[in-house]
Amino acid sequence: MSQEGEKMISFKYKIAGGLVLGLLATVSVGTSHAAKLNVVTSVAPITSIVKNVGGDLVSVKGIVPEGVNSHTFEPAPSDAKVLREADLIIMNGLHLELPTINLANKVKKSTTKILNLGDAAITKNDWKFDFSFPAEKGHPNPHLWPNMALSQRYAEVARDALIAVDPKNADIYYANTTEYLAKMAKLDAAIFECVKSIPAKNRKLVTYHDSYAYFAPRYGMKVVGAIQPSDFAEPTPREVIRIIEQLKKENVPAVFGSEVFPSKTLEQIAKEAGAKFIDELADDDLPGEVGDANHTFLGMMANNMKIMTNALGGSPACVADLDVSDAAGTH
Repeated sequence: MSQEGEKMISFKYKIAGGLVLGLLATVSVGTSHAAKLNVVTSVAPITSIVKNVGGDLVSVKGIVPEGVNSHTFEPAPSDAKVLREADLIIMNGLHLELPTINLANKVKKSTTKILNLGDAAITKNDWKFDFSFPAEKGHPNPHLWPNMALSQRYAEVARDALIAVDPKNADIYYANTTEYLAKMAKLDAAIFECVKSIPAKNRKLVTYHDSYAYFAPRYGMKVVGAIQPSDFAEPTPREVIRIIEQLKKENVPAVFGSEVFPSKTLEQIAKEAGAKFIDELADDDLPGEVGDANHTFLGMMANNMKIMTNALGGSPACVADLDVSDAAGTH
């Protein structure tokens, strides 16, 4: 064969090779994109947990905006599209997001599962009822996540659900969850230390919205009461008088509110009872801004403990050195 012929064949092979490599690159990019699961969640703590479990394999969208009352939240028409495109829908359950779940059942793909973390984490025997969530209405208190043992269970249940949808990446989901559970365990231990630093007579919680029904028994605190009635309105004058008398009897040092549930009544109750009024506790509103290291579920709980221990006579040093940032691989 002539030298020109050999050059021509070599040139053709280079072109063919380039085309093959280009096609492989296209397939690789397409596969990588397809492998990223669309996961829809509800409140920010659950969104944060799922992001840490899923890492770079998932795209997580929280339906309930931060700072919005999740109990009365109604999904917008635009949320229907988000739910329709989901590969997995992860809610808290326990009757917290009924309008969102109802919409999801109408618009989701037939293959998309709806996972209710709260219902998977505890049984009916573990349900808690209180002034904000009375037993006669049949809807239990849904705020499991401030109890770190239960939020760890949330992470495990979310992991198993992601693996069921994406089994080929099971090892990555397990590794992500193991790393995240270790961080959660450190926060859990720190909360015990925080409570231990509070004088025993002050280990009492009075909040506007009862988000600590599962938290208090684990960490050795007592929920004296919650101010907000089950219809999420302000308490009646008779209820206000009863609450003030109870707070005086219990000698409660502080009353806790939140920006999500602003209440002039709560501030007045604290004043009449001779207690400090602190309106910074959060149950589903993450601190800082998106992208901040502490804008996470763990950051929210650590910030809550700092506020709580300060108000009740304890030492916030218990959470000073915690790493509350998202685990590696989470963007």
